[in-house]
Amino acid sequence: MSISRDVPEFPAWPQFDDVERVNLLRALEQGQWWRMGGSEVTEFEREFAEYHGAEHALAVTNGTHALELALQVLGVGPGTEVIVPAFTFISSSQAAQRLGAVAVPVDIDPGTFCIDPAAVERAIGPRTAAIMPVHMAGHIADMDALEKLSADSGVPLIQDAAHAHGARWQGRRVGEFPSIAAFSFQNGKLMTAGEGGAVVFPEGEQYEQAFLRHSCGRPPADRGYFHQTSGSNFRMNEFSAAVLRAQLSRLDAQISLREERAPLLTRLLDQIDGVTAQSRDERCDRNPHYMMMFRLPGITEEARNALVDKLIARGVPAFAAFRAIYRCPGFWETGAPELSVDELASRCPTTEAVHQDTVWLHHRTLLGTEEQMHRIADIVADTLATA
Repeated sequence: MSISRDVPEFPAWPQFDDVERVNLLRALEQGQWWRMGGSEVTEFEREFAEYHGAEHALAVTNGTHALELALQVLGVGPGTEVIVPAFTFISSSQAAQRLGAVAVPVDIDPGTFCIDPAAVERAIGPRTAAIMPVHMAGHIADMDALEKLSADSGVPLIQDAAHAHGARWQGRRVGEFPSIAAFSFQNGKLMTAGEGGAVVFPEGEQYEQAFLRHSCGRPPADRGYFHQTSGSNFRMNEFSAAVLRAQLSRLDAQISLREERAPLLTRLLDQIDGVTAQSRDERCDRNPHYMMMFRLPGITEEARNALVDKLIARGVPAFAAFRAIYRCPGFWETGAPELSVDELASRCPTTEAVHQDTVWLHHRTLLGTEEQMHRIADIVADTLATA
């Protein structure tokens, strides 16, 4: 039954068909349902690495664990700091904080909503162990500037690519940068098994260390319980990998359709008084569009939230944007900088505005028709006019 009163239903998410069914049955019938006995996880890792131009991929339990594992491989721990965007899902900071590090939030670019390289440069200090750009909504951060900062400072990058499956920056895929990248397969992501994650590596030594740590420190062929490192159980199961292999097989076609629809919807939204869509750096030559984001500059957070509710009631799958991480109680539980909320807010003026005035639409909207893009814009304009 449709929940929409104003617009035909958008394509459902997650999407699946007989490919997932066949793959799940294959995983079931192989008789080994964990990665050490089956083949689905290993094959998925190979396919995912190849798709993103990476030397190695490691499938894990979720995107948060992917970040935590990647940071651990880079030596992040007590006494170190990790620079993160203030505007992101809180896993970006919590992955560092769980390792005993301090997460240092910095401001974002007002157009792309990705981390601001100038703010990163100001935040680098003697304890900085990693810089974590988040490819917000599928738009790759300014990797030219960030790679130069990394080279000049000696601080490694770790890409939070939870939104960036299939993204490109000047022709380079996420795995073709000489830095670790972490992905998420949570239910709303661009490809999903309900939960899951992956880490891609530019070289084998990092991959081998990560493999040990994701499997309780235990080598693949170990039979004597000889745990070589500390670690945890972040292993992906065979059923999730079987689903993800099917999801990966249709990702290109979905991205191509979203790349067709996004420019149209962006233009239509930008024509509405009081609306500014997320901008696009031309160097990001392929954006998979995890979210369709737009700002309502000057609106209050309460009015923005009321608008989201009205859009949902009219059949548009809308959401409020992420809250600034330093405005979440969980951020302050451990590994927070020795600054107050007000001090961090003063350093992050763009984040302060964006987290209150931004709306995002689920990426399944961009799998709809051109007519639906026009209808979304009409509904946004009408809802604002009658607010």
